[in-house]
Amino acid sequence: DKTNMFPLIQRCCFHTSFKLQKLTSPRLLLGGKNEKTWSSLSLCLRRDVCPLSRSSSLKPASVYSTQLQAFHTSPLVSKKKTPPDSEAEAQKHKESLKDAPKPALYLSLAGLVPFVAMPLAMAIQGTYYPEAAFAQVTYGAVTASFLGGMRWGFALPENSPAKPDWLNLANSTVPALLAWQALLFKDVTQGAVMLVMALGIALHYDVALLPPYPRWFKILRVWGTVVMVLSLLATGALKLILEQQRSDGRRKLQN
Repeated sequence: DKTNMFPLIQRCCFHTSFKLQKLTSPRLLLGGKNEKTWSSLSLCLRRDVCPLSRSSSLKPASVYSTQLQAFHTSPLVSKKKTPPDSEAEAQKHKESLKDAPKPALYLSLAGLVPFVAMPLAMAIQGTYYPEAAFAQVTYGAVTASFLGGMRWGFALPENSPAKPDWLNLANSTVPALLAWQALLFKDVTQGAVMLVMALGIALHYDVALLPPYPRWFKILRVWGTVVMVLSLLATGALKLILEQQRSDGRRKLQN
């Protein structure tokens, strides 16, 4: 019974103080001279009539619900968890060549051997071999065609992020067309320059333009393209240097 009486007394005191405030407020507005008297009287009546409304143990239920809600929700607001997508993206940005599968890494390094071997052999022997230079250009044309056709294999599966549209499929044929054009030149130097263009376009597609490959593969593509381009340019430079030396030697013999 006592527990039921406290809310009833609190409610009565609350309505009584509210009525007193309602009654005293117009008088305060009308009586400008007795403002202090009426205000002090209303404060005394509120304090004396309803002391229970000030008690901390008889707070309204809304106050308790607000405190409980703040208590339960504050830890959730303060703790901000990192979404899993951002963690996955951060992990991808940290990838390097060490994260590459061993077969892909070793086969790619082995595929660079014919590019490097040709100018290295000619530089060691000090002689330019047109057949070796043409073999290097032919191998470069095959490699450029392979890099372009690889986009087809990436775009055709159903779950692939790349779509088999005109951008992916048509652009992948451009390196093959340039590689074919490189084989039609009689001068090996012109064919090497055309291959440099084909390899650069294929690298631009894979790294910047089309849907991306894994980060380790893009790093592998950049370093592989740099080695191939430098090897082709080295062959063209050796041709000019060694042929110039040979022509100078012949002139000396004739004189």
